[in-house]
Amino acid sequence: MKFNAMFQPIEIGPMTVKNRFVVPPMGNNFANTDGTMSEQSAAYYKERAKGGFGLITIEATVVHKGAKGGPRKPCLYDDSTIESFRKVIDGCHEEGAKVSIQLQNAGPEGNAKNAGAPITAATSIPSVCGRDIPKQLTTEEVYELIKGYGEAARRAMEAGADAVEIHMAHGYLVSTFLSPRTNKRVDEFGGCFENRMRFSRLIIEEIKKTTQGKIAILARINCADEVPGGLDIHDSAAIAAYLESCGLDAIHVSRAVHIKDEFMWAPTVIHGGFSASEVEEIKRAVNIPVITVGRYTEPQFAELMVKEGRADLVAFGRQSLADPAMPKKALEERLEDMTPCIACLQGCVANMYAGNPVCCLTNPFLGHEAEPIEKTENPKKVMVIGGGVAGLSAAFIAKERGHEVTLYEAGDVLGGNMRLAAYPPGKGDITNMIRSYIHRCQKDGVKIVMNCEVTPELIKEENPDSVIIATGSKTLILPIEGIDNPAIIHGSDLLDGKRAAGKKVLVVGGGMVGCETAAFLGEQEHDVTVIEFRDTVGADVIHEHRVYLMKDFEDYGIKEITGAKVCKFYEDGVEYETADGVRHETRGYDSVILSMGFRNYNPLEEKIKDLVPETHVIGDAIRARRALDATKEAYAVASKL
Repeated sequence: MKFNAMFQPIEIGPMTVKNRFVVPPMGNNFANTDGTMSEQSAAYYKERAKGGFGLITIEATVVHKGAKGGPRKPCLYDDSTIESFRKVIDGCHEEGAKVSIQLQNAGPEGNAKNAGAPITAATSIPSVCGRDIPKQLTTEEVYELIKGYGEAARRAMEAGADAVEIHMAHGYLVSTFLSPRTNKRVDEFGGCFENRMRFSRLIIEEIKKTTQGKIAILARINCADEVPGGLDIHDSAAIAAYLESCGLDAIHVSRAVHIKDEFMWAPTVIHGGFSASEVEEIKRAVNIPVITVGRYTEPQFAELMVKEGRADLVAFGRQSLADPAMPKKALEERLEDMTPCIACLQGCVANMYAGNPVCCLTNPFLGHEAEPIEKTENPKKVMVIGGGVAGLSAAFIAKERGHEVTLYEAGDVLGGNMRLAAYPPGKGDITNMIRSYIHRCQKDGVKIVMNCEVTPELIKEENPDSVIIATGSKTLILPIEGIDNPAIIHGSDLLDGKRAAGKKVLVVGGGMVGCETAAFLGEQEHDVTVIEFRDTVGADVIHEHRVYLMKDFEDYGIKEITGAKVCKFYEDGVEYETADGVRHETRGYDSVILSMGFRNYNPLEEKIKDLVPETHVIGDAIRARRALDATKEAYAVASKL
């Protein structure tokens, strides 16, 4: 498929962007703690410009001193940071990309500790339980903040930026003025629509004055806040039209405030372009270019959005983390070469919130752009044992460094337990990741040997310089009476189609593994009950995923027994003990599924450590954990062989 529409240039105010591929603003925690951009920041953005993105948006940049939402947020409230931004922008310009800087005051979503000052908002309403109550800005303070946006835009222009993007979405400062849910003011900035828009209008006018029309001015808005009393698509269409009348050059349409952040960074179960219909409403309301965002991972639907006039540009957020060269690969029709984002949220969102540099499960190179993989001067013979994601990623990284690599898999299919993770409802994109790893190994020339159980004898025969043990994990079997009954079905065997469950099913284990197995069965109309030791099922599931997983529980009528310690297994149920020490039985099930997690499987390390010059263990072979840990360890080992 050719992507003709996506590779057409477009004018946004005074700048011309070479194509319709956009990197949206995403917090990455690569900046220095003093608010300057780091060498890693420059390398990160340049890599995406090199990969073909036409418009690069630098992450939310702090406009006002005392409004810093995190320790590693870039800042433009002082001239001292201009030079560091210039280095980032020059690197992107060298690769033919235009650069926009998002200007942000986090408002009630900020952090007083990081900011060193009280957080502020249109009205003193906390963003969520546990957050600081923001200080309501006085009328005079609002006018002062407007000047701050103008000065930040001037600094952006002096650094060489082609555009600035005013952050008006997600419950941040400007958003609190737009929405009647958070704006209860009775001065000229509150009340009617015109007054609630006044802050935004004056910011645009101030930026136009300080930049003299030399750079483009964009704004990011919500298509809907997704909370009662907040903005909906009808409000947002009117807001977009009003902003156009104020002289805005383009609209970037996002979605939701943070308490509904499953709409901001949708999990795996949500399809790409899920906000498309809302974006169309905005597009009909304005004549300026509209940028759409919302879990776009492949270019096919993006091409339709632009071709059909439903949007003008498409922002590939987490996908640009997973594959910075996605546009180039689309242009060259190398679609199978793309590394997909699977919306796992493990390395990006979780680290962003924690104040740590972001990383990526599917792209272990993210965060290492300043230290690119180089060809080795001393090629080694490398054996990789295990064909899960740890083994596959270690194999292609080692091969790309110039080593002679053979990967051994004991079974007849690659992917390990990660392959089975694709089976529960809404997790199919995981298969795309596994296939991309296999393809990369094959394309790089990794030799893959299937149905081969590696033994010390084979290692002696092959005489490798290095062995990477990535043998993964197996079903966790605790020392509980009856657990070894052959009637008990292991969850992995169920998902893999090796065992079938009856109509009425008890799933033992209510962590992520058990809950997703329960949803898998519920979708097939089994009568499912989950029993869990903790007081809550799915306690280890990332929030955005859990929202939809618990909806599956509701939709499929999955029942829960919590706070229950299983003491004995029967063919048709279990005996369990509650916190008060009382024992109970739940029986009468057609099938009992064991889904209490996994334990590491490492049968070779001790046997071969004296046979090979160097032995490395990665992934679940060390300890059963997240797939993110597996690919990070694969990179750490293979990049230094």
